Amino acid sequence: MVALAKRYKNDMVPVLVKEFNYENVMQVPKLTKVVINIGLGEATTNSKAVEAAEKDLLQIAGQKPVIIRAKKSIANFKLREGMPIGMKVTLRGVKMYDFVTRVIDAALPRIRDFQGVSDKGFDGMGNYSIGFKEQTHFPEIDFSKIDKPRGLEISFVTTAKTDAECKKLLELMGMPFVKRGGK
Repeated sequence: MVALAKRYKNDMVPVLVKEFNYENVMQVPKLTKVVINIGLGEATTNSKAVEAAEKDLLQIAGQKPVIIRAKKSIANFKLREGMPIGMKVTLRGVKMYDFVTRVIDAALPRIRDFQGVSDKGFDGMGNYSIGFKEQTHFPEIDFSKIDKPRGLEISFVTTAKTDAECKKLLELMGMPFVKRGGK
């Protein structure tokens, strides 16, 4: 069992039960999946962008990404139906916990002047999203071998009913949220 999953079961569940007064252990929120997205607006003009982004996402996630294609043509964006416009990877289980550990312990500390992640990324239904301006924050990516810095978004999907429950769950996992208030 992964260390984070073990810590969730042994340490985090009792804290969440106590704080939110759950009657049953099954009510405790848990992380169900992590989705990593990369938008490829440049793919309409640069065909090599899809291959490069796929290679980067494969290294970051450890799993082959799914290419997202345009559903309809939009002339103003020079977009045709069926053109690749992004890619995503959905992680569950052991790979998900490994990835969350790598994000918290390796990728976030590599951001220059990092003060914590924003607490404005909650969607109101117990999920949290965070954006990276470039993929080079991940240690798996060799900076000398990338063709262009690309942004990516990571969505943490939980079973939490409210943002407060989700925030507490992520804080217990080690997510460094921005400290607000007095100095």
